[in-house]
Amino acid sequence: MRVLHILDHSLPLHSGYAFRTASILREQRALGWETYHLTTPRHGVAASATEAVDGLTFFRTPFSSGWRSRLPGVGPYLDEMNATATRLGDLVDELKPDLLHAHSPVLTALPALRIARRRGIPVVYELRALWEDGAVDHGTTQHRSLRYGATRALETFVLGRASHVTTICDGLRSEIALRGIDPKRITIIPNAVDTDAFAFDVAPDRDLQSRLGLDGAVVLGFIGSFYGYEGLELLIDAFAKLVQRRENLRLLFVGGGLREQALKARAVRYGLADRITFAGRIPHEEVRKYYSIIDLLIYPRLRVRVTELVTPLKPLEAMAQGRLLIASDVGGQRELIRDGQTGFLFPAGSVDGLVDKVESVLDSRDDWGRVRAQARQFVETERTWKLSASRYAAVYDAAVRSNAAALKSRRR
Repeated sequence: MRVLHILDHSLPLHSGYAFRTASILREQRALGWETYHLTTPRHGVAASATEAVDGLTFFRTPFSSGWRSRLPGVGPYLDEMNATATRLGDLVDELKPDLLHAHSPVLTALPALRIARRRGIPVVYELRALWEDGAVDHGTTQHRSLRYGATRALETFVLGRASHVTTICDGLRSEIALRGIDPKRITIIPNAVDTDAFAFDVAPDRDLQSRLGLDGAVVLGFIGSFYGYEGLELLIDAFAKLVQRRENLRLLFVGGGLREQALKARAVRYGLADRITFAGRIPHEEVRKYYSIIDLLIYPRLRVRVTELVTPLKPLEAMAQGRLLIASDVGGQRELIRDGQTGFLFPAGSVDGLVDKVESVLDSRDDWGRVRAQARQFVETERTWKLSASRYAAVYDAAVRSNAAALKSRRR
């Protein structure tokens, strides 16, 4: 099988999107498939037309603005997609792939459909998140706005014309089906983790503990991106209550993002700047050290559309390493965490609910070993990248067969 993937961005950029992509590509290659990888102009300026990163080679798409950019609102997007289509068409002619695999957002899929129709090859579209809902959370649009409706309509258009659709969780699968897509054409390829990269229940990294001033502390922590929907302000509010009861508690934030300065200001307002540590962004290969020094990982996502529909990646890493985690009971996290078995859930949006859950878990240390072991077992049996990637075989076969049938019908 020869597959040409079309991507929004990739390594060396660090994001859950880039890490998922790299894991999928490595596992597909381990299955003996030939994979090729094109990024759109949204990846950013690259040093050359091709770039090798961590054993994977990516074709880059140069961007130059043209007459389309002068069109109000949509112009830059049209230029991006035209550049992607031009580069993609050249690669399809050169590489002769069996199919195109476009990974969301819709700006990758529209050029893929355009080229695929001209060349008579199928397109698999992978929806990882709904772009319009992310834009709402980032404050760049609103529900029921013209932009929101237009983006949603484009997404639905692509979903209806792809040979097959994949997505990352049941919440998104249900949303896709509600848009009139035959459930038989939708396959879940869930987020997963490389269990070999996360050793179970490793000893804390003492040097890192000392460097961050966390020796002897009970550490609550969050590792990830600082977006509004993550509920990190709520975590600080809960921590302010918890430290009144437990002197040795500390809070560690690892990562960065849009809410970073607001979170630091909140810590100062509570007078907790000396008890809340912001470690900043770290290389992905070092994240295991930070997991090792956190006693309880907290994922307090708020209840909004994006968190109800989409599963996060970071809790799986924590579970693979045997770390305890507490998460809000939004839909995306309920798909991953079985309360009291592989982690713990609290009512989303409730400061007191989070405080009570942290207190309860800290008072139940005799039960930690059981929960850690069950979390690791869940990941090993249900959420490895090898298992997830193997599901593409049936997807690609179905896409090729349905495309062949459609071409045959068109010739009649």
